[in-house]
Amino acid sequence: MKKIKLFATLFCAVALASCNYLDFDETSGLYTHDDIYKYFAQTKQMLTNVYSYMPQDLGAIDGAMRDCASDDAEYGNTGGSVQLFNNGNWSALTTVDTAWNLYYGIRAANEFIASVAEVDFSRYENDTSYQNWIRQLRYFPYEARMLRAYYFFELAKRYGDIAMPVKMLSTEEANSIGKTPFDEVIAFIVDECNACASDGNLPDTYVGEPNNETGRITRGFALALKTKALLYAASELHNPTMDVERWKRTAQAAQDLIDTGLYQLDPEDKCNNATSKENVLVRMNGDSQEFELNNFPIRFTEGTRTNTASATFPTQNLVDAFQTINGYPVTLGENGWICEDPGFDPQHPYENRDPRFARTILANGSTFKGSTIETFIGGNDYAAVSAGGSPTGYFLRKYIQESTSFVPDQLVSNKHHWVIYRYAETLLTYAEAMIEAFGDPSYTDETFKYSAAWALNQVRANAGMPDVTVSGKEEFLEALRNEWRVEFAFEDHRFWDVRRWKIGDATQRDIHGVSIEQNGAGNYSFQRALYETRTWSERMYLYPIPQSELFKNANLNPQNIGW
Repeated sequence: MKKIKLFATLFCAVALASCNYLDFDETSGLYTHDDIYKYFAQTKQMLTNVYSYMPQDLGAIDGAMRDCASDDAEYGNTGGSVQLFNNGNWSALTTVDTAWNLYYGIRAANEFIASVAEVDFSRYENDTSYQNWIRQLRYFPYEARMLRAYYFFELAKRYGDIAMPVKMLSTEEANSIGKTPFDEVIAFIVDECNACASDGNLPDTYVGEPNNETGRITRGFALALKTKALLYAASELHNPTMDVERWKRTAQAAQDLIDTGLYQLDPEDKCNNATSKENVLVRMNGDSQEFELNNFPIRFTEGTRTNTASATFPTQNLVDAFQTINGYPVTLGENGWICEDPGFDPQHPYENRDPRFARTILANGSTFKGSTIETFIGGNDYAAVSAGGSPTGYFLRKYIQESTSFVPDQLVSNKHHWVIYRYAETLLTYAEAMIEAFGDPSYTDETFKYSAAWALNQVRANAGMPDVTVSGKEEFLEALRNEWRVEFAFEDHRFWDVRRWKIGDATQRDIHGVSIEQNGAGNYSFQRALYETRTWSERMYLYPIPQSELFKNANLNPQNIGW
């Protein structure tokens, strides 16, 4: 058998054989590197492998959603690795969520970009599939470039300055590459997005393209990633002087995507809905029961959950972010509910709330699988955390497929498609950039056609909520940040927003739940309950570079500040 060339794994002293190949067995002798790129199907499989590294958070941290390391959620397992974020015991030696595997994806992308440039399928030009192959092939290098740019962004938002290999590396090169400053990483990403979004290099949609595939990189995602990268570069963490020019660039990028008209807000649920007109990029997944097994209220798992403390539980901190349907704030105090809405009923505090509440959280009185959720003391869903009960008095609803069934002989599994980017993010990005750049929610000019208030209220109107009417910058920012929180709860935003806004010290301390008692007349008393006090320090705005990688490559120094 011809020996397959080995590719150096980034930061690894020993090269790994063929792990960037997809779906072939090197021991079979059927395919070598050169053979793979002789055939369209195998070439496409190599690109599919690059896609396979797209991050998602259906329990990314050993079963816990990343929001369990924010004030939005708690993880049932008190010994889970996500708790290292909360108790301050993570370090360069004890790392969490390193995302270092994305360098495998980057290496696979670099290999593919170089190899696909040399493919020649002209010998098949008389094949009936040839024209379809060529039509797909023209997008392949740009898809790979955008995936690589996306993986660089995911690493940069964790570490700031990162190693940024843009070609295949030898072992020696991999173990000596230095870091690229964060702003240069963002500049590279923006340039890649501009190049891939221009000249028809990527389609607006794959509907009408061969196979009508869903979940592939489009021009819209190139524009979206540019917008997101510029947002992070403009935010206080990476823009301590709050240079307004950065915010203007972000607003322009968001407006460019708005003006394409490619996407529209969808009043229906976008999670698990790969065909929603709001979704820009979705990671497609197969059928599974795992997310429900971990997160259903335990009585609906029919005794099949072996790890009873494996669920993600929303906090009272998050519940307090959801207004009434009339736009009034609601807060649970130590002695009950506080709300000025004349229609608010403190005996039924979860009714007549922002409609997004019911799509995000299961609370006492919620209807689920034909039953009523009971989290009051002694209720059907009240139990010790070790037995599957909620430490906060709430259960997760978002991304849950209610039709999933664990009933013997009636098992049902469902697909869980992870939304990587949707259009509402563009509108909130535009609103944030405009208010930071100009300080007036109503500001427009010849360049920026839409106001910050318009963009924010588009999202609220889509959710069935009234307009925000405040006129001051600080009040508007407060409302906008709350909108980010409720619109994108459990979509892997809050953890990162806390960091880019640098609000960790003010928000990531006390985690509350609710304690509910029912009296003999069927009435309830609600009390705010402190569940956990967490640790926060300034260094936590960025991750530590794993010490194991610093041992392999001293050029990854200096370590991030404080670690």
